[in-house]
Amino acid sequence: MTPQEILKASFGYDSFRPGQLPLIEHMLSGQDVLGIMPTGAGKSICYQVPAMLLPGLTIVISPLISLMLDQVQALRQNGIPAAYLNSSMREDEIRATLRDIYDGNIRLLYAAPERLGTPSLLAIAQEVPVSMVTVDEAHCVSQWGQDFRPSYLNIVDYLRALPTRPVISAFTATATKEVADDIVRILGLHDPFRLTTGFDRANLFFGVQQPPDKFRALTRILDAHEGESGIVYCLSRRLVEEVTEKLRERGIPAGRYHAGLSDAERTRNQEDFLYDRIRVMVATNAFGMGIDKSDVRFVVHYNMPRNLESYYQEAGRAGRDGTPADCILLYGGQDVRLNRFLLEHTAENEALDEAARIRVRAQDEERLRRMTFYSMGQSCLRGELLRYFGENAPPVCGNCSVCRGSTQEEDITVEAQKIVSCVYRLQKRGLQFGRSALADILVGSKAERYEKFHFDTWLSTWAILGDMTRKHCVQIIDYLVAEGWLCTGGDYNTVLLCRRSAELLRERPALTMKVLREKPRESTQRRQYPDLDEGLYQKLRECRAGLAAKEHVPAYIIFTDAALQDMCRKRPTNDMAFLSVSGVGQAKLRKYGAAFLAIIRSHEASAEEH
Repeated sequence: MTPQEILKASFGYDSFRPGQLPLIEHMLSGQDVLGIMPTGAGKSICYQVPAMLLPGLTIVISPLISLMLDQVQALRQNGIPAAYLNSSMREDEIRATLRDIYDGNIRLLYAAPERLGTPSLLAIAQEVPVSMVTVDEAHCVSQWGQDFRPSYLNIVDYLRALPTRPVISAFTATATKEVADDIVRILGLHDPFRLTTGFDRANLFFGVQQPPDKFRALTRILDAHEGESGIVYCLSRRLVEEVTEKLRERGIPAGRYHAGLSDAERTRNQEDFLYDRIRVMVATNAFGMGIDKSDVRFVVHYNMPRNLESYYQEAGRAGRDGTPADCILLYGGQDVRLNRFLLEHTAENEALDEAARIRVRAQDEERLRRMTFYSMGQSCLRGELLRYFGENAPPVCGNCSVCRGSTQEEDITVEAQKIVSCVYRLQKRGLQFGRSALADILVGSKAERYEKFHFDTWLSTWAILGDMTRKHCVQIIDYLVAEGWLCTGGDYNTVLLCRRSAELLRERPALTMKVLREKPRESTQRRQYPDLDEGLYQKLRECRAGLAAKEHVPAYIIFTDAALQDMCRKRPTNDMAFLSVSGVGQAKLRKYGAAFLAIIRSHEASAEEH
């Protein structure tokens, strides 16, 4: 069979996505590959298709048990013989899996890097022909990556233990050139074919809000996505607990996930989310790498993450089925302070020398600066992301909160001069304040804590922005910091003058700032299919839910939302037409065709009667 025939028969797709086929062809020719493809771009297909065509076993090294389980379930649904070996399995399950491997009944075997040194995996290396080893989340092998895992270094020893060197394929969603070079060097890839697909995912809406009340903003987003699955990322365990409790008090069944919970609770909550028993997961960044849930319709960042790599990877867990989804960041100036605190208290990598540690720290600071600049939302958000990852971008994307007209341009030249002048006069007296306190001074707060300073008697800039709201004043201060007209420093992240501050007062350049306005969003389904037959769609969803419960698998493993919506659009009434639906292959036609076709025929007949 050809790769195209495997794609259609096993996965139900008529054509490959950009970049998939070249990677597959190089693997089949025996060449190592490095694929850098954003979350949701179809990395898995790149190694699953050649695994069906290569003569021996393909071993996929994957970081999390949940990710292995999800991938293997999906492959088996498509009639592909796959298995995994991990620490959650009973001895009898491990023996049965090993028997299938030795009998040649398994084409793809998933394993965690920590397991590579176990007797069972080492025995497979010696006794079973291994055609390919795939390293998923390959950036974890690099100490320069944002998610280095020492266990990934076990891969090198395992590869050396193989009697015959297999094809080695490595995949990651985000990697700078430095990290990509590190992957090639550490894994020992031989003259690899490198391919970086476009990072743009047009189905994702990127938005930044700067709300005075983040929880209220979150509930508005959840109301707009009623009945849909989504993830809410928080920067700390405390915030996860707080937000989860508030949502439950409002009657929203939300799960929680962070490293402080027991393994049992994390597993239970994750499964509740995957199986749609809860719709909303509130989590730290400990949640997500193992999530392949295709019908996540929104990802909300309750706090700004520390870098754009993490943000894009986490936000990219929305809309993996290609249908519209929302990625919303709720930004507050205190997020910068919290991230800097976390950076300062992160354990240093002892494997690096002092010079390298200083370099990593400087790199982390620069990543935080770029993340802050994105969060201020002054230009097209998609463009900011694409340029960060080295791609060209049009000035307007039409699908972010800046480009959709949800901002207004404001001249802040005079206000900026007044703010810098205030900082200058305070510093002359040896006084330094954080952004919130500085805004209080500028608007003339009557708070008791400022009385001891007697600002009204000597500070000419006291209450100089008295007609402005404190929130708006803070926004302008944040903008000036992000653009380099002011800076922050010290233990309390105080606002300070910098090299460009004098330029603002002397040369008086014109400054404009875009102010974000919140705007209601249509449901994601309406954006994809404005004429979607809701009645038929709900019947198909109910059928899918029943089959998923019967088979004890997540609903999206049966069919994605995109597949159900395509059924509503195409209305197939026979087997051949059903195969034309995106995501329907021969295995799923045999298993589920009769059930879904019956619903569509019945719905069509009922519509004709009326």
